[in-house]
Amino acid sequence: MSEQEAEMTAEAEQEIEGLLGSMDLRSKLGQMLLGGFDGRTMTSAAMRLIAAYRTGGIVYFSRNVSSPEQLAALTRELQEAAEANGVPPLWISIDQEGGMVARITEGVTLMPGQMAIAAAGSEEDAYRCAYISGRELRSLGVNLNYAPVLDVNNNPANPVIGVRSFGESPERAASFGAAAIRGLQDAGVGATAKHFPGHGDTDVDSHLDLPTVQHDRERMDAVELVPFKRAVEEGVDAVMSAHIYFPALEREKLPVTLSPSVLTGLLREELGFDGIITTDCMEMNAIAEHYGVAEASVLAVLAGADQVLVSHRLDRQGAALNALENAVHGGRIDESRIDASVRRLLRMKWKRGVLTRGAARKLLGKKERDDVPGSLSGSVAESAVEASKPAALRDPESLDTARRVSENSVTLVKNEQGILPLRAARTLAVTCSANVTAFVDESIAGTRGLGHELAELGLDVVDEIVEADEVGPNSDRLAEAAERADIEQIVVGTYNARFNPAQAALVLRLIGLGKPLAVVALRDPYDLLEFPEAPAYAAVYESRPLALGSAAKALLGRIPFRGRLPVSLGEKYPAGWGLRP
Repeated sequence: MSEQEAEMTAEAEQEIEGLLGSMDLRSKLGQMLLGGFDGRTMTSAAMRLIAAYRTGGIVYFSRNVSSPEQLAALTRELQEAAEANGVPPLWISIDQEGGMVARITEGVTLMPGQMAIAAAGSEEDAYRCAYISGRELRSLGVNLNYAPVLDVNNNPANPVIGVRSFGESPERAASFGAAAIRGLQDAGVGATAKHFPGHGDTDVDSHLDLPTVQHDRERMDAVELVPFKRAVEEGVDAVMSAHIYFPALEREKLPVTLSPSVLTGLLREELGFDGIITTDCMEMNAIAEHYGVAEASVLAVLAGADQVLVSHRLDRQGAALNALENAVHGGRIDESRIDASVRRLLRMKWKRGVLTRGAARKLLGKKERDDVPGSLSGSVAESAVEASKPAALRDPESLDTARRVSENSVTLVKNEQGILPLRAARTLAVTCSANVTAFVDESIAGTRGLGHELAELGLDVVDEIVEADEVGPNSDRLAEAAERADIEQIVVGTYNARFNPAQAALVLRLIGLGKPLAVVALRDPYDLLEFPEAPAYAAVYESRPLALGSAAKALLGRIPFRGRLPVSLGEKYPAGWGLRP
């Protein structure tokens, strides 16, 4: 560090300490609360979060998004409200993982998800995808991303992680995760390693109930903790706790989010993490139904959390804030403990350019000097949202990166009888369309299937799209369509058939017709375990339009199958498997 940089750091610390010293307890606690609201413009709930609760940040979901332009305007409104009410500039956070978990899907370069990136096989691409996504988020004023997912997905029955993971290898999850962290943070967006210490080997969705993982510490050091140790070494800005109980790490039956042994003992003291510890949403059933949001918020701070995430309801956000305030006044939490978290949060805002010298001095009522490096020109809100030039979103190079990675991810697992590439023959294409399989998915819209993409490439197609949950009532109709004499081959796109018996039954019924048949897994590659008789099987890991197009090209032989499985599909098809027809 140069002498000038050391001086700048000392000055920054002085500004942060001055700002911290000027805050009353309510304002400090507000910095530790991050909440969400329903709406695409400023609402009374959003204003209350800022003006009354003095929140440290806002979390966006798809309910807040209609277009990039709208989102940039909303961000500006929120930051203006913070400035007008004397609240430090806000974290604007989001779950933009890519693939099937993304809150902004239109008007941006939507990157493939993590398992698709891992299947494509390039850590450099993992960095590039994260950097592009981060750059576009930053141009919209989003400065904190709840990504990447560092869970090692080695349980085929996992209902909530799956393709959100880089796969079953701890080492690959660590190296690809580190690349994604660098990409986001090089773009100026805070990265969040989640879900500590590992949600990959659960068979319960913590949105619905409290999972328990029985692994001993030796196994966790060898598997679950490997990517998180690497993330800490990489300098990740934030780590998100999992609402999971690990008996090997915590004697009392407490989820990690509420466990001092895990958040403070393991993450802070043993692993040496000094960034932000953020909770997963405290309204998830694993917390809300067992402890209550308000009491759990107090327990989380006592455990070592810096940021309490309450994503939805204003009454619960207020209850959490009041509970924390009462805990301090009642002596349950020492105010110095609050100061430590707020100091850490302000330092990270400074590091990411969310809190500038000009903003800090304005909050302190000081006049900004023109000769101070880093002076704020214009309003705090204007600095929080960079000018969104058309070239900043969906530029040709970014789109080419997304396309190339998607095409490289398509994985051929089986190809008996040389069914692939498809012949130029009349084809029934059945697509089980995406449905909400976990709360994190929200609503997934889609009216195009594999048939549309195959037809666009010149194949004679009978296109059938059926919602994944409606496969059962439609199975007779689909089987009758497949039996028609003019249908010479069949393609079925499954969507989490692993958790949908009707889809598996339909595939088995269609296999029984004896016609050439290929299955494409449009999300969970583990679908093959439900119908191992399928003569041809490929995985594309997601059903976004880009992935459907990549799958169609590979099925027709327009591009080669280059992907490799990031997870094992039984002993016959281990991780790393991928045919080259």
